[in-house]
Amino acid sequence: MKAMQEEYVKRAMQLRKEGCNCAQAVACTFCDEVGLSEQTLFSVMEGFGGGMGAHQATCGAVSGAVAVVGLLTSKGSVEAGTKSLSYSRSAAILTEFLDKNGSLVCKDLLGDETGHVLQTCDGCVEDAVRMVHNLLQKAIKENN
Repeated sequence: MKAMQEEYVKRAMQLRKEGCNCAQAVACTFCDEVGLSEQTLFSVMEGFGGGMGAHQATCGAVSGAVAVVGLLTSKGSVEAGTKSLSYSRSAAILTEFLDKNGSLVCKDLLGDETGHVLQTCDGCVEDAVRMVHNLLQKAIKENN
């Protein structure tokens, strides 16, 4: 399990080196698991980088993680009744990320206004990838 998690982190860091924003790096790392092409996830997540535009809002890594949660959890219709599970899983990642890093907001994490960096972009991506991987492992155990 730990080795697989490290492979996910390594892949996300490679995507960052290739120029992906934080949201793209997290989401594209899990393209096989969600059944979408890397190109599709890259396009969908492009606008979520930089805190949804120049560090103003929710961290892109967190946005990427929540997108993956929805893609993994949703059954694609209101009738399927998966919304509360998606919310619960997303909330768990948000809470863990907030507890670990002190904020969910890109400009706060990067210290844009305070000069005090809470977490780097690469650190946020690594944290989000680890959290998604842990959620995947937990979901697999629950389904067995």
